Amino acid sequence: MTASRTLRLGLTSAAALVAASLTAPVAMASPAPSSAPAPLRDHGTTQRAMDAAVQDGVPGVAGQAKDKYGTWKGTSGVGNLKTKQPRSAHDRYRVGSITKTFVSTVLLQLEAEGRLSLDDKVEKWLPGVVRGNGHDGSRITLRQLLNQTSGIFDYTSDEDFVRTYFLKDGFFEHRYDKLSPAQLVKIGMAHKPDFEPGTSWNYSNTNYVLAGMVIEKATGHAYGDEVRQRVIEPLGLRATTVPGTNPHVPRPSSRAYGKLAETTTGPTYDVTELNPSLASAAGEMISDSGDLNRFYSALLRGKLLPKKQLTEMKTTIKVDAIPNAGYGLGLMERKLSCGVVVWGHGGGIHGSSSEAVTTADGRHSLAFNFNGDWSGDSEAVIEAEFCAK
Repeated sequence: MTASRTLRLGLTSAAALVAASLTAPVAMASPAPSSAPAPLRDHGTTQRAMDAAVQDGVPGVAGQAKDKYGTWKGTSGVGNLKTKQPRSAHDRYRVGSITKTFVSTVLLQLEAEGRLSLDDKVEKWLPGVVRGNGHDGSRITLRQLLNQTSGIFDYTSDEDFVRTYFLKDGFFEHRYDKLSPAQLVKIGMAHKPDFEPGTSWNYSNTNYVLAGMVIEKATGHAYGDEVRQRVIEPLGLRATTVPGTNPHVPRPSSRAYGKLAETTTGPTYDVTELNPSLASAAGEMISDSGDLNRFYSALLRGKLLPKKQLTEMKTTIKVDAIPNAGYGLGLMERKLSCGVVVWGHGGGIHGSSSEAVTTADGRHSLAFNFNGDWSGDSEAVIEAEFCAK
């Protein structure tokens, strides 16, 4: 894994770190309508997959699953390598690129309200911003930002950005830097496009920084304010925040750990505190597993978008780099080994790798977090939850 992948972990296998003691999960079930206790799905396979991630090196795992039988809460490993405090299923954590689904939802709501069209060119909303080295905002649509077909260079792949914010010496000197969306886009514009707009697919965080800027231009409010008003507050997501420049993760939370190197070996560093403006609308948000399950379930059940916009969001492009997967508008479709199809997104940022997925009917959801960013198999946890017999 290269350091520049940290913001992109949701699209690949997830992260990991030092083995530690295991914490038994807590299971909860909704009360049955009769006097007989409600049956509870056996999540033992999911628990064992979490334990395996810890054995592989992840400091700790925290997650929740929700289905028709109730809510299951599972943890493994530790949230603090010094004190050995166990992880909590209620931990808040940086969700990285899961932020993208929230941003896309807001843009699609604005389309449903007639305030913009996904076929609008970026230049219409951000004149002169996407320009230089072959980039041309007059040839790129908002839809192409959201489905990653714009060809715009990913600013997190810039070598100077990697050295400054992902490798040890740069990170400890610059972890509290405040970066504006315009600065992040400017880094992307310093490179040639990856391809002509609409001719291929490549994951670019710059696309979603621009999407956040479009939201601000269209509404007159920061994208985070729109996410709060349109999604967080209506759904009662009490653990979900758009931190802006606040470097802290609210409690309850665990520490986050990274290698801050191009390799997965070597020393482990506490990278919990950082200025999340380096991720902006591409990956700055904080949440917990319960909130993420509530969000994706509501989204897939049509509680946040009209049918037309939800259909647009779920119109996917095949992604060769991710087997049996497609990328829609900030939403991924994955076909698991047992044939079950899940929708959601993953996210990685320094010391944190997260996944949140749900079935198409929104009735079975899973969200979890690794508090390390360089090893562990997140796909195995998802497979265990949805494919266990």
